[in-house]
Amino acid sequence: MKSFLLSIALVNSLFSFDYKLQPKEVSEDIHCFFGAAEVMNKHNNGNMSNSCFITIGESYLVIDSGPTYQYAQQAYRAMKNVKDLPISYVLNTHIHDDHWLGNSYYKQEGISIVGSDAFETLPKEQMTRMQKRISQEAFRGTTQQYPDLFVHGKKVLEVDGQKILLYSVNAKAHTKDDLYVYIPSKSALFAGDLVFNGRLPSLRDGNIHGWIAALQRIKLMPNLRYIIGGHGEIITPKAVDFTYNYLKTLEQEVQKALDNDLDIDDAVNTVVMPAYKSWPFYDSIHRQNVEQVYRTLEWESE
Repeated sequence: MKSFLLSIALVNSLFSFDYKLQPKEVSEDIHCFFGAAEVMNKHNNGNMSNSCFITIGESYLVIDSGPTYQYAQQAYRAMKNVKDLPISYVLNTHIHDDHWLGNSYYKQEGISIVGSDAFETLPKEQMTRMQKRISQEAFRGTTQQYPDLFVHGKKVLEVDGQKILLYSVNAKAHTKDDLYVYIPSKSALFAGDLVFNGRLPSLRDGNIHGWIAALQRIKLMPNLRYIIGGHGEIITPKAVDFTYNYLKTLEQEVQKALDNDLDIDDAVNTVVMPAYKSWPFYDSIHRQNVEQVYRTLEWESE
């Protein structure tokens, strides 16, 4: 069996896509690979989200495994050049495939993977966005491997005497159930896609009230030096502000449209929010967000 797995690894290395990953140091114990503010395509092959490695005692904790087997394999190889440590856990913040398809590499290595209950409801072997949009070369070796440990509410992991606190939103926010991870010894919180910066967030699978409420809870957490989201390179507590301000303004503007008896088409054309027009993904996402929020607020008013 061991020789068979080595043969697979050799084949994958011969026909792999080079993501050219370089870890960026957030602190002495935190390194992240920051994805580009781009849609997944055959050029970036899914390198559009963040994946972080945290040194906990004598091992790494991984936050989000990335978009493919090869991405995860190359990320861990790059991190072993920083510190040659094993991995204790991989934590999946939510069910969007750019954040967890790298599980297939870590599962092969026998590492425990933790995620929210939402993973239990995903169909097996669904056709993912990544599978449709990136190159076969980059997707090679990737399989759908879900977490084997689940969080509902709060879960505490302990690694080398250090506590890792996992919180499940337990409601629709960015997705139907998002996790955020607080590591007190590092004064760091990893928010997944509850926090975007450098590009507009997407509400396609979420709920604006749940998302705002989750961000308000994060904003009230004391003694945070770092807040690292799923997209973007701002790593201070101010990382929350872009997403929070966008969502609050969006909620207010759509409510005004409803109060003025605008129908959904007029609201989509009227709620343009000029301050955000220059940000990446505005053209492809903002109108969808307006429509999503309109439907939510309209349903609540009936």
